[in-house]
Amino acid sequence: QVQLVESGGGLVQPGDSLRLSCAASGRSFGSYAMGWFRQAPGKEREFVGIITWNGGRTYYDDSVKGRFTISRDNAKNTVYLQMNNLKPEDTAVYYCAAKRGSYNTGPRREENYDYWGQGTQVTVSS
Repeated sequence: QVQLVESGGGLVQPGDSLRLSCAASGRSFGSYAMGWFRQAPGKEREFVGIITWNGGRTYYDDSVKGRFTISRDNAKNTVYLQMNNLKPEDTAVYYCAAKRGSYNTGPRREENYDYWGQGTQVTVSS
């Protein structure tokens, strides 16, 4: 069992940066690939990116590639989402999720993730 808690959300202006954290408790955090998703108002939840269990590889949706970076510190049981050059369309509730198995097996599909956090709100507005 893995419990996930996101933090770091808030209200920022376009062009600003924000770093989200996802703290995990429970055993074997280091064995899970970790993904980030987001859900904007009135829209379905969508994939943002994923990082392998050891942080060696990442994969991002095209909408955030070059602006967002996922990293992790397994010693701290934490995964991060660094978001730069934020845009109003990045406004959403952001979720982290833990995935068993290979990171590149259906990373965009929610049903492939085993545990989810409760989400943290990010609002980008001038």
